Amino acid sequence: MAEVAFHFNVPERTAYTCRLLRKVWRSGQRAHVAVDAAALHALDMALWTFAAEEFLPHATHHAPAHVLARSPVVLADESVAAPTGTIWVNLLPHVPEAWLAAPPGQRIIEVVTQDETDRQGARQRWRLYAGQGHQLVRHDLAAAQPT
Repeated sequence: MAEVAFHFNVPERTAYTCRLLRKVWRSGQRAHVAVDAAALHALDMALWTFAAEEFLPHATHHAPAHVLARSPVVLADESVAAPTGTIWVNLLPHVPEAWLAAPPGQRIIEVVTQDETDRQGARQRWRLYAGQGHQLVRHDLAAAQPT
């Protein structure tokens, strides 16, 4: 089944997602980000400005097909199918329905903030993925911080 990594206790979703996507891009991989319309614009703008000395190539799902085919990061709403072979990043408060049937070997990342409503939603998404038999991995950013 798919590997679903939950990144818990993210202090700020947009900044963390920018760093995560930079890491994916630098590793030579591609990412498909499921995001709602309100957050899509904010993430798009953040990817242009989060690091002064670099540009993270990306496109929104509104771009022409030839641009989407070459973009290592695509920002889309859940109506756009996530291509297999890319890392799927979910910023929605729910699991896109098609993702529950993710093929074996697919990598999915769930970004979860410290907000209690977001954490409760993540617990529900965890149960959904587990119910489908996906391999679940927990990355707790709070536990990784030195005290």
